[in-house]
Amino acid sequence: MATHTDSTTTTTTPDPHIFPEMAPAVAGQIAAPILYLPPLLSSLPSCHHNAAEPCHGGHFPMKPLHTEVRLPEIDAASLSLHHALHHFRPLDRQYSSKEYAEAFNWDEIMLPEDEEREWYCVAFRSKRKRGSNSEALYVADAKAHDEAIRNGGLIMYRYGVPDERTGMNLATCIWQSRKHAVTGASKPSHVHAMRLTAESYDVYRLERYVLRKAAGERAVTVEEYRGGEVGW
Repeated sequence: MATHTDSTTTTTTPDPHIFPEMAPAVAGQIAAPILYLPPLLSSLPSCHHNAAEPCHGGHFPMKPLHTEVRLPEIDAASLSLHHALHHFRPLDRQYSSKEYAEAFNWDEIMLPEDEEREWYCVAFRSKRKRGSNSEALYVADAKAHDEAIRNGGLIMYRYGVPDERTGMNLATCIWQSRKHAVTGASKPSHVHAMRLTAESYDVYRLERYVLRKAAGERAVTVEEYRGGEVGW
């Protein structure tokens, strides 16, 4: 923990490098028919401001949503990514059938040139079973999402919209580190949601990637995860 003192007060600032112990509150309603759900960004710690950037053009018809639950902490580079992800979107209606690196507008995600970091991404390709209990699955997913934010590390979760022709969906989340993601998967609400998932989907496949930002560049790259720690 980083502690700052003066002659009269002592304040403690959470250290974003400390991981939680192992073991969606959605801030708006979707009313208009759209190509995709906007990204659901984890609300920033109370010491930060949630950027409310305007929408631009037909490719970005809705403002990104923010959760009611706040992250306990976030590092500077992840804060820059959080702001940039306000413009995150799929490239077309067939994105759920494309490679992860080609499904979204990664080439439009720009960060400060001097920052260098990597993040852990998880993609979920799925197809629902006919007649599965949507309400129970949604409630379980929302609780798992809240749990993940409270425990730290989850920057964004994008639910996605199933392809009208195939029924396939591509959801994704971006974590500050792989350790955060592994920790989140061990929590009770996530374990319960995964049990329901096994009962509710004909197809459910996880893919893992590394989102990388090199110093001296503004753009990010997406690579398949090949092992080891990602993040700190």
